[in-house]
Amino acid sequence: MDVAYLQQTKCVFNFNPIYSSTHSRSVSVPCKVAIINSRYYQQNARRSFRNMCLASSSDTLVSGKSSSLTVSSKKDKEFEKEEDLKSWMHKNGLPPCKVVLKDRQAYDSRHPLIHYVAASEDLQAGDTAFSVPNSLVVTLERVLGNETVAELLTTNKLSELACLALYLMYEKKQGKESFWYPYIRELDRQRGRGQLAVESPLLWSESELNYLTGSPVKAEVVERAEGIRKEYNELDTVWFMAGSLFQQYPFDIPTEAFSFEIFKQAFVAVQSCVVHLQKVSLARRFALVPLGPPLLTYRSNCKAMLTAVDGAVQLVVDRPYIAGQSIVVWCGPQPNSKLLINYGFVDEDNSYDRLVVEAALNTEDPQYQDKRLVAQRNGKLTIQTFQVNVGKERETVLDMLPYMRLGYVSDPSEMESVISSQGPVCPVSPCMEHAVLNQLATYFRERLAGYPTTLSQDEALLGECDIEPRKRVATQLLKCEKKILNKCLEATVDLINELPDLSVSPCPAPYAPILR
Repeated sequence: MDVAYLQQTKCVFNFNPIYSSTHSRSVSVPCKVAIINSRYYQQNARRSFRNMCLASSSDTLVSGKSSSLTVSSKKDKEFEKEEDLKSWMHKNGLPPCKVVLKDRQAYDSRHPLIHYVAASEDLQAGDTAFSVPNSLVVTLERVLGNETVAELLTTNKLSELACLALYLMYEKKQGKESFWYPYIRELDRQRGRGQLAVESPLLWSESELNYLTGSPVKAEVVERAEGIRKEYNELDTVWFMAGSLFQQYPFDIPTEAFSFEIFKQAFVAVQSCVVHLQKVSLARRFALVPLGPPLLTYRSNCKAMLTAVDGAVQLVVDRPYIAGQSIVVWCGPQPNSKLLINYGFVDEDNSYDRLVVEAALNTEDPQYQDKRLVAQRNGKLTIQTFQVNVGKERETVLDMLPYMRLGYVSDPSEMESVISSQGPVCPVSPCMEHAVLNQLATYFRERLAGYPTTLSQDEALLGECDIEPRKRVATQLLKCEKKILNKCLEATVDLINELPDLSVSPCPAPYAPILR
């Protein structure tokens, strides 16, 4: 976007942010001047306004660990008195459908019952369970009112999730005056949890993250949290680029109105329920669909998906249901690491589960450049990731061997032979093969040793009834990872035992590939 456009765009700032929109006065000024005025105003009003924001539990879409978390029976009754989500949707255009909202007990008895979508009648595969009109679907196109702005924002520094989270945070501050109040109330009730487990590890404490010790997911959570903070620091971009959206809000700019912790909670709540629509424009590809997740249960072995049709988002079921049965949808081909971070659950029967093994050619190797060219010729990189899919462990180990052998070539004449050959051909001697397989076996053993518990200990722990929910889902993840690693180790040991002469010592490897 060019500077001239930014200077001409009108932005609206309210000088009484704590009042309702019906009593606020707005002044429309050029953005360049508005930024100055806003900063001047912030210096005078920041303390009282921020205290008000942080003290209000209405600022966040998912509660943290404050004392306000304890949900009493009085709170349950308040939820019951409010108009339920489905009734609100019918009043606003939802056509007759074949689902009903039911509830089940939450893992934590302090929290409200969890709502879920169930069949209201017997269904057969191919039946349309519901069709939500676009007027009840939240997308960037709807939020920003301009597809060009929406695409610009999401291809620059902000993700769709950040923009959607910001929109719902401002809507929530309007309370019952917001059109989306019943939907936001439902998201609050779910607290960012999916139907199967708990909140994303992005909201866990540091001590709770230690449940993931040994798993690469622990580092992924930290990295994702840093990414969310970077997006938080760019939130004001939305305010200035989409001024028409925020004219209705009598509140300050995003980073003044909301703390990072509040934004992260809202981001995670949106992440847990956003739907990725196919064959739509960029501004509509991520959508928040009432009756969709988290009210629907994700299942890895399901093929039913929410799909965009003419003027609506619908769900066609892929299996028969009896009345009252919980309806499930596919969450895409995601490994358990993503399921846990995005939705807070682990599927132990996930056929898409996988781990990553990273191998790198040794940059200290005098023949590094030659090996790099051979690797590239065979579709590999100097730092190559190998996806170890569940059930395909032996195949992955076999796929790694040519790359590993290349790293073990040390004789210049042998390297010349490799360069002139076609395909991933390396001289394979018994001592080299033994050395390659020994390195792989050692690597898998060391990864398994990095976990504080064994696989059998995990299974025993999961057999207990009173295990803390976050610890349970973390243990499920570790169990799945260890099963894959154990299978890799078994496959490697089997290959060692198949060598023609086990008495041959492994070759020395001064520049062996590096495994991570």
